[in-house]
Amino acid sequence: MSKKWFGVLLLALLIGVAGFNFFNDRKEITASVNTGAVVKDDVTGIAKGEKAPDFTVKTMEGKEVKLSDYEGKKVFLNFWATWCPPCKAEMPHMQSFYDGEPENVEILAVNIEESSTTVSEFAEEYGLTFPILMDEDGTITETYQVYTIPTTYVLNEEGIVHQKIVGPMDKSMMINLLK
Repeated sequence: MSKKWFGVLLLALLIGVAGFNFFNDRKEITASVNTGAVVKDDVTGIAKGEKAPDFTVKTMEGKEVKLSDYEGKKVFLNFWATWCPPCKAEMPHMQSFYDGEPENVEILAVNIEESSTTVSEFAEEYGLTFPILMDEDGTITETYQVYTIPTTYVLNEEGIVHQKIVGPMDKSMMINLLK
């Protein structure tokens, strides 16, 4: 009987160590900020404290812009798609934030590989007025290693990643992220 208990204790210890290592090795902070969105500081994408890679892309209206054009402002660099339910849920909150936007803050909503017609119809339906960037071939999404949408990088005035948010945001969360 003592061998049986020893085996059970050893198995429990091994399971505990494996569980600890699994959760400890995942470099991810699942901190809820008002909405339950996951704030990630993981090994995928551009890490907190790194300079966000510059890119040139066209807006929904066809105007060419560069991310570096927005240096001097804080930027919410949001990756999304019209078919994504959490993206649809956060868009009214982003628009409300943008309408009362604090000075020196910009929202850049990077649409992932959809047609400008689809995105224009969506923007009109939701009354979106912030810049929508068209990542037609997925290059920007790949550069930023976005695997879950919505994903938002919050950049400081120098273009350095301050936070990475995986999941939808609401207006109060966006306000808190500026602090």
